[in-house]
Amino acid sequence: MTERTFNVLFLCTGNSARSILAESILRKEGTGRFNTFSAGSTPRGSIHPLAIDTLTAFGYPVDGLRSKSWNEFEGPDAPVMDFIFTVCDAAAGESCPVWPGHPMNAHWGITDPSDVTGSDFERRHAFVTALRHLRNRITAFTALPLDRLDTASLRSSLQTIGRTSGASAGTGATPT
Repeated sequence: MTERTFNVLFLCTGNSARSILAESILRKEGTGRFNTFSAGSTPRGSIHPLAIDTLTAFGYPVDGLRSKSWNEFEGPDAPVMDFIFTVCDAAAGESCPVWPGHPMNAHWGITDPSDVTGSDFERRHAFVTALRHLRNRITAFTALPLDRLDTASLRSSLQTIGRTSGASAGTGATPT
C-alpha cells in the first residue's frame, strides 16, 4: 500500500522569510510524504538574503524557492492543498482566497526575523531562531499519524503545534 502524499502551503504576507523557511524545512523533513509550497498575499518578489543563508547553513534546500503570490494556488491548474499554515499574524488576519478541497488550516505565527535591526549577528540570530521554531513545529507535524486522526483531533493537534515555543502574539487566528 502506497502512503498518500499531502500538499502543504505556508502563507505569509511577503513570502520572503518565514514561509520560505517553512517550505524548505518541510521539503527536506517531509521528503516523500509532503509536497511543499509557500506564497504571500503581497509578495515582496524576492527572498530575504538571510533566509537563503540560514537555510544553506543548516543544510536545507534552496533550489526553486521564490517569492510568489497566493493567487498562483487558487486557479484550476493549481495543486489542491491538504494543509495551509499561516506563519505571520498579518496573513492570518487577511481574507484568504477560498481554497479548493477545503484544506485543514492552522496559524503557526512566528516573529518576523526580517524586522530585526541591529548588528549582523543579531539579524542572523533572528533567522536562526525563526528556523528553529519552524523546524520544531514541522517536526511535530510530520510525526502526526495523519492517516489515523479524525478531523477534530487533527485540527486540535495543528492548533496546539501553533501555540508552541516561539509563537507570536496572534496565535488565536486561523486562516479561512
